[in-house]
Amino acid sequence: MKARDLARVRLLRTTLAAIDNAEAVPSDQAAGAIEQASVGAGSTEARRLELTENAMRQVVEGEIAERRAAADAVGDTRPERASELREQADTLADLLAGSPT
Repeated sequence: MKARDLARVRLLRTTLAAIDNAEAVPSDQAAGAIEQASVGAGSTEARRLELTENAMRQVVEGEIAERRAAADAVGDTRPERASELREQADTLADLLAGSPT
């Protein structure tokens, strides 16, 4: 595999993880006494949120914005890293637009 392909795979995995995190159910409960804990397989499982296509798009747009902001922040001191972050943002933007990258 080419290094560029590995970087793209890493970017896509990170973006999928961000979507996965957005689907997590917020934990509002504090830990209680162990004798009051649920018992049995699946007893502590909660249904994940189901994001709409628009909500997923917003997560990816947030990832793009974070990368562009980080590139601006490190641009003067680490130009190579800034370029990498901008390339990642452009790749995600192309995917959202439906353009092959």
